[in-house]
Amino acid sequence: MAQFQEMMRQQLESSMDAELEKLVDTVTGADRDVCMKDFKGFKNLFHRFLQVKGPSVEWIKIKRPPEDSIQPYDKIAAWGLPDGVAASLNKLVVVKLNGGLGTSMGCKGPKSLISVRNENTFLDLTVQQIEHLNKTYNTDVPLVLMNSFNTDEDTKKILQKYTHHRVKIHTFNQSRYPRIHKESLLPVAANLSMTGQNADGWYPPGHGDIYASFYNSGLMDKLIAQGKEYIFVSNIDNLGATVDLHILHHLVSQPNGKRCEFVMEVTDKTRADVKGGTLIQYEGKLRLLEIAQVPKAHVDEFKSVSKFKIFNTNNLWISLPAIKRLQEQNAMDMEIIVNPKTLDGGLNVVQLETAVGAAIKCFDNAMGINVPRSRFLPVKTTSDLLLVMSNLYSLEAGSLTMSPKREFPTTPHVKLGSSFTKVQEYLTRFESIPDMLELDHLTVSGDVTFGKNVSLKVNATRVKNVSMRVDGFEHEDSNFCGFYFRCIK
Repeated sequence: MAQFQEMMRQQLESSMDAELEKLVDTVTGADRDVCMKDFKGFKNLFHRFLQVKGPSVEWIKIKRPPEDSIQPYDKIAAWGLPDGVAASLNKLVVVKLNGGLGTSMGCKGPKSLISVRNENTFLDLTVQQIEHLNKTYNTDVPLVLMNSFNTDEDTKKILQKYTHHRVKIHTFNQSRYPRIHKESLLPVAANLSMTGQNADGWYPPGHGDIYASFYNSGLMDKLIAQGKEYIFVSNIDNLGATVDLHILHHLVSQPNGKRCEFVMEVTDKTRADVKGGTLIQYEGKLRLLEIAQVPKAHVDEFKSVSKFKIFNTNNLWISLPAIKRLQEQNAMDMEIIVNPKTLDGGLNVVQLETAVGAAIKCFDNAMGINVPRSRFLPVKTTSDLLLVMSNLYSLEAGSLTMSPKREFPTTPHVKLGSSFTKVQEYLTRFESIPDMLELDHLTVSGDVTFGKNVSLKVNATRVKNVSMRVDGFEHEDSNFCGFYFRCIK
């Protein structure tokens, strides 16, 4: 049986190689060179995919990380900052993951170009943050955007508006991998074109591709030659992911032989975060455990807030020379995420992906830092958008900070219904954003609009299955009563 399976694997790899060669032959020049680099990475991933047998972790081998492997942020910050902060900043590059589209929020084009606060987009706020650092400390911290083939063209057009800002902006593209038939395990695409039905044949292979794509772009070597030592990587839609000087100082102040090559920012898990990846000790290494790797019998245990108390924010600090070393040694090992999809025509396909944080086990002296929740402020839905647009936060130099008038330590739990899913629909339902300083919980469903001067306070506020308009009242009950509304039906 083992011999037969090995023969089948070899046959599948041979068939894949032949199909990829056909695809390469459909392009010439520079596009051909890029394609060949992309396919080299895909072949490696496909080979590993065929080798995988069973779950990637044995549950019995999972251990809690040693206490010193996850440091509390307060301990890092207690060391203070030296006078020469500028020297540390000049060793830093900020990298934002910019491959996603805004389709889940009903928007066309890159998600980074959605307006989130005072007409500022995610990208605007990022540029403002870094420009503020460069002006304040007279430094040269560049911004690097990892685009995908979905976002590259639109992003490059908009970058012209930042020409006179004090931020050098670079871009590189993550790879373009072929989707494969679920049954035959061969590419869907007939050629490298991104038009018509062929467009569905390609995908960006997850943010774990950052290491190979950054290295292959040539940009990494240029930045290392300029004296850059660390990258701070984060999702562009996480508005809490700003450059933290204390973490940076901790990294660059270590002696060369003991330098930490990888820091993962984690934060305390709540019930809303039970599916988030967590850090474990596995076979003597610090490792990221994702829910997709967990055997079904242990999923509830994985979701337990009492056992797995932290989760990965995807704010990562990584050594540039270490990435270069691992790439050149072909030693970057990340678990494969098998992502099944159904295309519009009903065809079942598979995407092979990796996650950037999964590489933590490959780096020397890797550690986690348990940061305040404020460093995790993702905007994935219009419910999140309502929070960051409200008076819960103040905006200064591109950074959002919780209002000192907010008495609760956490943000409210907000759940807007299907009528609010798309950004344009959401905006038409608020004449002005409500006062939410004293709000704890808000759930809205049905055809509801909010007028001006609405103040939402304290308890769970539910609006259900009616067509109504909320005007300038202070709403405090767990369920809105009829007299609070002027109905529009």
